[in-house]
Amino acid sequence: MTARHPHGAEELCEAGMNLYVRALRDGHVAPDEAGSTPCLIDFGLLRPDLEDPRLLRPLAPAVALSRLLRESAEDMARRRQQEAVLAEAFEPLMRVDVPDSGTGTPLISVLSGIERINLAISRAMADASNELLAIQPYTNGTHRAPQYRDASLGRDQALLDRGGRIRTLYQSTLRHAPTVLARYEQLRGDAEARTLDEVTDRLIVVDRTVAFIPAGKDKKLALEIRQPALVTYLVTVFERFWHLAVPMYPQAVQRPSLNGVTPRQRAIAALLVEGHTDAVIAARLGLNVRTARVHIAKLATTLGSDSRAQLGYLIGQSGILEPEPGRESPVEPSAPEG
Repeated sequence: MTARHPHGAEELCEAGMNLYVRALRDGHVAPDEAGSTPCLIDFGLLRPDLEDPRLLRPLAPAVALSRLLRESAEDMARRRQQEAVLAEAFEPLMRVDVPDSGTGTPLISVLSGIERINLAISRAMADASNELLAIQPYTNGTHRAPQYRDASLGRDQALLDRGGRIRTLYQSTLRHAPTVLARYEQLRGDAEARTLDEVTDRLIVVDRTVAFIPAGKDKKLALEIRQPALVTYLVTVFERFWHLAVPMYPQAVQRPSLNGVTPRQRAIAALLVEGHTDAVIAARLGLNVRTARVHIAKLATTLGSDSRAQLGYLIGQSGILEPEPGRESPVEPSAPEG
């Protein structure tokens, strides 16, 4: 029995229920009336009249209930048989001597679905007492659903209440985002945020013992990592970026313009001289393409450029890409020796 409506017989839709009640009262309904409620035919509650094919007649509720209960019992019996087959198949595998990691928890787990991902993060946060490290890039889904936003705010505050610390690295695009600033104004405790023009994909590290990273572009897959070496590597990545980032909260620091070129335009200039297209530049800096092009046009005007090729040359001659005092160039984490 395959229903075309996304519900089972135990939760009959309102339209289907109303039509079924009318069919019981009148004794029949026309087939075209059931066109918008195919569930009644799928569940066998309406059947063609053997004497008049132009009509659909209802199955008596008592008969329908008995049949549906019988089908449910048969389905459960099939599931129990499947469970027995699986248990028998895996029984010899359970006797294989597998080395214990010492924790009983997989070192790397794949989490599927937003609900499961958030549940895993919440469980890790519930046991945390020291520090949460997070990288939050700009994405179209930055504004999360209220239930997820409220849940993350609650678990963050719980960590702060236990004396923990929170450090979050945002993409510069979010530097003045009202929702981000409002979030930090609600938190009470040792919470700090910085921004950087380019960041990695989303990263969460809890107490330097467990990390969460995306495992797919649609945000519905994530990896839960408890392998110490990998977690340490991810913490190193975070610390390198944190050192290069600009304070945003609690005390914001504004990066100065240089020869009339803003920090955002300098970031764009660095990508321009690497030969990237407008679309790539926008994606890496968390901008839409139109905004990126506006910045490029302003940069060209400031430097007196008439063409894209000339702009690259003038950027190199202007000195705007020289490291700012007190700021180093990004350094990738060192590879393990050996």
